Amino acid sequence: METLFAELVSPGRLVFAGEVRSVVLHGIEGDMTILPGHAPLLTMLHPGVVFATDAAGTGRRAFVSGGFAEMARDRLTIVAERVLPVEELTRDQLEEEILHLQTQRDGTMDDAARARFDVSIGRLVEYKASLGL
Repeated sequence: METLFAELVSPGRLVFAGEVRSVVLHGIEGDMTILPGHAPLLTMLHPGVVFATDAAGTGRRAFVSGGFAEMARDRLTIVAERVLPVEELTRDQLEEEILHLQTQRDGTMDDAARARFDVSIGRLVEYKASLGL
Protein backbone atom coordinates (compact mmCIF):
# COMPACT_ATOMS: atom_id res chain seq x y z
CA MET A 1 0.00 0.00 0.00
CA GLU A 2 1.22 3.47 -0.89
CA THR A 3 2.19 5.79 1.98
CA LEU A 4 3.28 9.34 2.63
CA PHE A 5 5.56 10.77 5.28
CA ALA A 6 3.75 12.74 8.00
CA GLU A 7 5.00 14.64 10.98
CA LEU A 8 3.18 16.37 13.82
CA VAL A 9 5.19 19.10 15.51
CA SER A 10 4.41 21.38 18.43
CA PRO A 11 6.67 24.06 19.88
CA GLY A 12 9.79 22.41 21.18
CA ARG A 13 9.01 18.81 20.24
CA LEU A 14 8.35 16.35 17.47
CA VAL A 15 5.19 14.47 18.47
CA PHE A 16 5.05 12.00 15.57
CA ALA A 17 7.02 11.29 12.42
CA GLY A 18 6.56 8.32 10.14
CA GLU A 19 4.92 6.71 7.14
CA VAL A 20 1.11 6.85 7.06
CA ARG A 21 -1.65 5.72 4.70
CA SER A 22 -3.89 8.71 5.39
CA VAL A 23 -4.49 11.68 7.68
CA VAL A 24 -7.84 13.31 8.47
CA LEU A 25 -7.67 16.91 9.63
CA HIS A 26 -9.91 19.94 10.12
CA GLY A 27 -8.74 22.75 7.86
CA ILE A 28 -10.41 26.14 7.80
CA GLU A 29 -11.53 25.35 4.24
CA GLY A 30 -13.20 22.18 5.52
CA ASP A 31 -12.44 18.70 6.76
CA MET A 32 -10.06 16.80 4.54
CA THR A 33 -8.39 13.45 4.13
CA ILE A 34 -4.80 13.55 2.95
CA LEU A 35 -3.71 10.52 0.92
CA PRO A 36 -0.47 9.74 -0.92
CA GLY A 37 -0.28 11.87 -4.06
CA HIS A 38 -2.46 14.64 -2.61
CA ALA A 39 -2.07 18.00 -4.31
CA PRO A 40 0.17 20.52 -2.54
CA LEU A 41 -1.68 22.59 0.03
CA LEU A 42 -1.23 24.93 2.95
CA THR A 43 -4.13 25.37 5.36
CA MET A 44 -4.78 26.70 8.81
CA LEU A 45 -6.35 24.18 11.20
CA HIS A 46 -9.36 24.38 13.45
CA PRO A 47 -8.85 22.89 16.91
CA GLY A 48 -9.84 19.24 16.94
CA VAL A 49 -8.65 15.70 16.47
CA VAL A 50 -6.15 14.73 13.80
CA PHE A 51 -6.53 11.07 12.85
CA ALA A 52 -3.80 9.17 11.04
CA THR A 53 -3.67 5.60 9.84
CA ASP A 54 -0.05 4.45 9.96
CA ALA A 55 1.65 2.13 7.46
CA ALA A 56 0.65 -0.93 9.52
CA GLY A 57 -3.03 0.13 9.48
CA THR A 58 -3.13 1.29 13.10
CA GLY A 59 -5.12 4.42 13.86
CA ARG A 60 -3.46 7.23 15.80
CA ARG A 61 -5.33 10.23 17.22
CA ALA A 62 -4.17 13.51 18.72
CA PHE A 63 -5.97 16.66 19.78
CA VAL A 64 -4.49 19.84 18.27
CA SER A 65 -5.49 23.30 19.41
CA GLY A 66 -4.97 24.87 16.00
CA GLY A 67 -1.99 25.50 13.76
CA PHE A 68 -1.44 24.72 10.11
CA ALA A 69 -0.77 21.83 7.75
CA GLU A 70 1.41 21.79 4.64
CA MET A 71 1.41 19.06 2.01
CA ALA A 72 4.30 19.01 -0.46
CA ARG A 73 5.79 16.10 -2.44
CA ASP A 74 4.25 13.25 -0.39
CA ARG A 75 5.23 14.91 2.89
CA LEU A 76 2.62 16.28 5.29
CA THR A 77 3.79 18.57 8.05
CA ILE A 78 1.34 19.59 10.77
CA VAL A 79 2.52 22.36 13.06
CA ALA A 80 0.22 22.67 16.06
CA GLU A 81 0.13 25.23 18.83
CA ARG A 82 -0.56 22.50 21.41
CA VAL A 83 -0.91 18.73 21.06
CA LEU A 84 -2.44 16.22 23.46
CA PRO A 85 -3.07 12.50 23.07
CA VAL A 86 -6.86 12.09 22.88
CA GLU A 87 -6.73 9.67 25.81
CA GLU A 88 -5.32 12.45 28.03
CA LEU A 89 -7.89 15.07 27.04
CA THR A 90 -10.07 16.17 29.97
CA ARG A 91 -13.23 18.25 30.34
CA ASP A 92 -11.20 21.04 31.97
CA GLN A 93 -8.72 21.15 29.07
CA LEU A 94 -11.53 21.36 26.51
CA GLU A 95 -13.27 24.09 28.49
CA GLU A 96 -9.97 25.98 28.71
CA GLU A 97 -9.54 25.72 24.92
CA ILE A 98 -13.11 26.97 24.39
CA LEU A 99 -12.56 29.91 26.76
CA HIS A 100 -9.26 30.74 25.02
CA LEU A 101 -11.02 30.82 21.63
CA GLN A 102 -13.90 32.90 22.98
CA THR A 103 -11.42 35.43 24.38
CA GLN A 104 -9.62 35.65 21.04
CA ARG A 105 -12.93 36.00 19.18
CA ASP A 106 -14.12 38.74 21.50
CA GLY A 107 -10.82 40.58 21.09
CA THR A 108 -11.00 40.99 17.31
CA MET A 109 -13.10 43.24 15.12
CA ASP A 110 -12.30 41.19 11.97
CA ASP A 111 -15.59 39.56 10.94
CA ALA A 112 -13.88 36.72 9.04
CA ALA A 113 -11.67 35.90 12.03
CA ARG A 114 -14.70 36.02 14.35
CA ALA A 115 -16.52 33.57 12.07
CA ARG A 116 -13.53 31.17 12.13
CA PHE A 117 -13.44 31.37 15.93
CA ASP A 118 -17.18 30.64 16.07
CA VAL A 119 -16.67 27.51 13.94
CA SER A 120 -13.79 26.35 16.14
CA ILE A 121 -15.78 26.97 19.33
CA GLY A 122 -18.77 25.09 17.92
CA ARG A 123 -16.60 22.13 16.94
CA LEU A 124 -15.09 21.89 20.43
CA VAL A 125 -18.48 22.15 22.13
CA GLU A 126 -19.76 19.31 19.90
CA TYR A 127 -16.62 17.25 20.50
CA LYS A 128 -16.93 17.69 24.26
CA ALA A 129 -20.58 16.54 24.10
CA SER A 130 -19.68 13.53 21.95
CA LEU A 131 -17.16 12.40 24.56
CA GLY A 132 -19.70 12.81 27.34
CA LEU A 133 -17.41 15.25 29.13
